[in-house]
Amino acid sequence: MYYTIRQFAEMFHTTEHTIRYYTDIGLLPCQRDGGNRRVFDEESVNWMQGITCLKNCGASIEDIKEYCRLCHLEENEENLTSRYQIFLKQRDEAYKRLEEAKATVEYMNHKVKHYEDILAGLVPDDTNPEKWTEETRPELH
Repeated sequence: MYYTIRQFAEMFHTTEHTIRYYTDIGLLPCQRDGGNRRVFDEESVNWMQGITCLKNCGASIEDIKEYCRLCHLEENEENLTSRYQIFLKQRDEAYKRLEEAKATVEYMNHKVKHYEDILAGLVPDDTNPEKWTEETRPELH
């Protein structure tokens, strides 16, 4: 089965421009139809899933290019180790972003609780910086 660039972009929730860019820089294989339009097959789907995974982990285009380059080389232990190292690095970055996201959620939970307390009349409204005084300015956490 072949997919048009529009179908392919929709499948991966991205833009046609992004797909063209990936094919132009050699990350994403495609074929051409009789009208010289890009068409994508299951091999393209496999590559795009890998690219998307790395991109979602925060990998740079350079890291993704390197991974793709390594995938095209002869299979050997050095090559496999290099690809493994790329995924280790991206996993570490993902864990780092996860911890940052947890800290953000914790902060937001604190703010929501504070607003709920204000709305319930349990504490005065100290959320508007225009009305802060030296005595009412909240402490930074």
